[in-house]
Amino acid sequence: MASVKLSAANRDFFQRLTQSAFANPFSDERIASDLLAAGQPVDSNIRLDDAVVCLLDDLQHRVDELERNGAADIRLYPADDAKCLQIGLLFLVFHLNLNDMDRMIVQQAQSPGEIVSAPCTHAMFQRLLGYGITPKDAQLDIGFFFQLRRAFYFIAQQLVGDSACMKRLRMQLWRNIFTHDTQTYINVLYGRLEDFSTLLLGETGTGKGAAAAALGKSGFIPYDAEKRRFSDNFTRAFISVNLSQFSEQLIESELFGHKKGAFTGAVENHDGVFARCSPYGAIFLDEIGEVSEPIQIKLLQVLQEREFSPVGSHNKLRFGGRVIAATNRELSEERREGRLRNDFFYRLCSDRIELPPLRQRIAENPTELELLTSSILSRIAGEQSGPLVAPTVERITNGVGDNYPWPGNVRELEQAVRSVLLTGSYPGDPSLQDNNANGDFPNELANGTFSIEQLGSWYCRRLYNRHKSYGKVAEITQTDWRTVKRLINQA
Repeated sequence: MASVKLSAANRDFFQRLTQSAFANPFSDERIASDLLAAGQPVDSNIRLDDAVVCLLDDLQHRVDELERNGAADIRLYPADDAKCLQIGLLFLVFHLNLNDMDRMIVQQAQSPGEIVSAPCTHAMFQRLLGYGITPKDAQLDIGFFFQLRRAFYFIAQQLVGDSACMKRLRMQLWRNIFTHDTQTYINVLYGRLEDFSTLLLGETGTGKGAAAAALGKSGFIPYDAEKRRFSDNFTRAFISVNLSQFSEQLIESELFGHKKGAFTGAVENHDGVFARCSPYGAIFLDEIGEVSEPIQIKLLQVLQEREFSPVGSHNKLRFGGRVIAATNRELSEERREGRLRNDFFYRLCSDRIELPPLRQRIAENPTELELLTSSILSRIAGEQSGPLVAPTVERITNGVGDNYPWPGNVRELEQAVRSVLLTGSYPGDPSLQDNNANGDFPNELANGTFSIEQLGSWYCRRLYNRHKSYGKVAEITQTDWRTVKRLINQA
């Protein structure tokens, strides 16, 4: 029976800390809740790391005092006190072990496909037991700890940027993993998200693959306290396949596998990606807009029934992972023209996340170019790349000029950095130079020989080169997308 109650001050603190524990770490709300929980004034200029340090200092002091008094065991408290105290204790253990969890991430990444031991988790497990948390709950908690850290690690590392649209993107990715209500996710949904598919949209080169990897490597993986390891390696939990590189027959085999002799060249059995995917993992179907209607129907069946059959087999196999799909196509047009089935589209988009183009990111925050260049150089040249950042940015900017539309987005910027390192310059995409050989006003326009049809065609083509969307061009020009498409195709 409970014999201890939290003091009014501690109860208020731990209740306020609960708001922080379940807030999206990429949101301004999280920073504010950390500062409020620690009794500090909210300051929009404070970064998350500083706010967390402030909160942890207060939390550590309170827990140390409870431990000295033999009152850091949740079993001593009535239900409401025990619940908020438990969240505080979990918050503390999680943050005290961030470095160990980061090392586990690196260790697993360096041993792809292997289920490696995680010895540092034993001390975490024992500490949770000492706080009165049951062994079953402690195992779940360590699974959540590692999932939370992986999600933050991959989202923060792979999707850098200080522009408003990138901050929104990171918030969306976190929400996609843990839902908008993290408490409900932890209590109910953590093992049931295979039924929630995600559709990533955006122009070529905006980072859809990086976003998919961040999602796919951040699923919940159970912890086994007896073996002191997790049930799977997150590297094995994520499988990526670019559908545009396969023929019709090979797409089916790559996705669903085939039996020996199912078709010419099938000399042995082959497991497709759905068979190879871990039940804790996700499959990334890139260029989903490229697949034919028969493949869409088969994928729809997998999404609805969670079952599939290899080519040449009647055996039903079960798929237990999530599906993440991506396309750079304008899906509203694909649906209108019948190339994308509506039922398939609706089954794909439990959540739709659009990655912003680089030109938008730079327009919102001019330092975005420098930040991305620094990140790219760090990957290419390592820790000694710092002095290269400023001259590289200067040479890129001098080469492409102001208001460059970056049609290849971040992927183009990566090549621009490599070009500067190799040649000392980057002149921009030559196709844009060809399209703009006569400046902003072609000779025909200057000479007064352009027809309205030609002018509309030229203007729509320039807009389409920038936005890669018939729908967006139609919105800007205040006409319908069919007219826009006709004008662009005759340009």
